[in-house]
Amino acid sequence: MPQFDLPLEQLRSYRTARAAPPGHTEYWQRTLAQSRAAGGSVRYQAVDAGLAVLDAYDVTFSGFGGHDVHAWHLVPRGLGDRLPVVVEFLGYGGGRGLVHERLTWAAHGFAQLVVDSRGQGGIWNTGDTPDPHGSGPATPGLLTRGVEHPYQLYYRRLLTDAALAVDAAAELPGTDPDRIATIGHSQGGAMALAAAALNPRVAATGARAPFLCGIARNLQLTDAVPYGELSAYLALYRDRAEQVLDVLDHVDLTFLTPQIACPTWISVGLTDLICPPSGIFGAINALGQVRPEVRTWPYNGHEAGGPHDEAHLAGWLHQQLPG
Repeated sequence: MPQFDLPLEQLRSYRTARAAPPGHTEYWQRTLAQSRAAGGSVRYQAVDAGLAVLDAYDVTFSGFGGHDVHAWHLVPRGLGDRLPVVVEFLGYGGGRGLVHERLTWAAHGFAQLVVDSRGQGGIWNTGDTPDPHGSGPATPGLLTRGVEHPYQLYYRRLLTDAALAVDAAAELPGTDPDRIATIGHSQGGAMALAAAALNPRVAATGARAPFLCGIARNLQLTDAVPYGELSAYLALYRDRAEQVLDVLDHVDLTFLTPQIACPTWISVGLTDLICPPSGIFGAINALGQVRPEVRTWPYNGHEAGGPHDEAHLAGWLHQQLPG
């Protein structure tokens, strides 16, 4: 499809007109402190997945509210016992699946932590982590869950899980706690950036077509799911738009990326109707402490660079996490 958003020259300077919600920093500090206080130890056990060159572990760590979150930990054999670790977060609707389904980063010589997404795993891959919180009226999907109040948001819980997954990665066998990267595509990209913003342990972060960037802007540009869930909700709750968008600003990456201090890599498809480019560039241009590497793909949508991005990102990660 043709490009529908701002021209690239304007994207490179685009900034949202919205301001961070009052108390945004304290909101996240309180959320993380409460969840860490409620958490327990990281638990893991070896699993036999039939892998010839990798050791696999079933991991359980404490996420938001001390809730159990599951993950797979994959460690290449014969490369030493202090490997750089890539924490991988997953796209919308998917879970960690089976051990053998996600081996890319371990195949490139990293220890790899594949983090399950709470309450997901029913669209394109299986999951094992429940979300014990309910919500008020919401459209099918995740984006409108808990939009009554910032402390009820589903994505508050999920982004907290992402930040605490980094703590768990630092404790696992075969990993170097000083060389932790976060990566992901779409929702996973949002989680990767949020983890880098919220957890100073992150040494590098990479996001392909990240979700949750410029939520209010995206609502004006697309009705593709997941943002279509929000437009459908507001078509029923006609007088709640500003209230709901103010709540969702608490989990908008535009207001978290200024806290990122590590090397950052982001890829954008310029025909992306699912996560429109201007929303992503608003988050990119809000980065204040680092100058990110940005790759743009003029003829690609939500896949952005796809396997080309993954090949490039593997090399970039080795540069950022040398040893």
